[in-house]
Amino acid sequence: MEEIQFSHGNIRWIWLRVLKALHDFIVEPLGEKYSNKITIAGKELVVNTKIEDFKFVNRLAKVVETPQAFNTDIDVGDIIVIHQNVFRVFYDMKGRKKKSRSWFKDEWHFCAIDQIYLYNKGDKWRSFGDRCFVSPIKNTEFLTLDKERSLVGILKYDNSSLNALGINSGDLVGYTPNGEWEFLIDGKRLYCMKSNDIVIKYEYQGDEVEHNPSWAKSSWGVDQSG
Repeated sequence: MEEIQFSHGNIRWIWLRVLKALHDFIVEPLGEKYSNKITIAGKELVVNTKIEDFKFVNRLAKVVETPQAFNTDIDVGDIIVIHQNVFRVFYDMKGRKKKSRSWFKDEWHFCAIDQIYLYNKGDKWRSFGDRCFVSPIKNTEFLTLDKERSLVGILKYDNSSLNALGINSGDLVGYTPNGEWEFLIDGKRLYCMKSNDIVIKYEYQGDEVEHNPSWAKSSWGVDQSG
């Protein structure tokens, strides 16, 4: 939705011109496009000065408009977690800095439906589409240097496809290798994957503890906890 202002005499008029993308959401970054600073012990540190590193691209966006072609649970004003390429700028072959290929105008960008992973209506995070999020757990084996258990974790954000199979948030699950993407959500490192990457539901043994490295708590990731 675009606001257009004009004056006539002493009266100022404000018109709202509706903008509707056919297949994409229109979003704007929540904060800066890059998250280049973190705060540790009250001190602000610069952790990135380059645009090439996707790890520092802001993945937190506010929905400006929803697409005409799809009906989803996401509404205008909702906060969403998106793919890093939506706001990512780049250099062309001549070394010139260019806006994201998703850029529309001002701070507005197009965001495809498959570039959304989580959404928040002000109360809690919900997974979107066929995505889910798993928290890794600590490795309790003594004869290893690996701090987290491989391919096993606690399901943090489920979805309807998993629910239909009797798999819900809080369950201990196993997943296939190479299908997970690392995200930082509310100071916690989580793995995002698709429903079919979840391949087994385990019984708890009583020694499972979530593994969240200390750097994640003060990281540059998505934070809507407060």
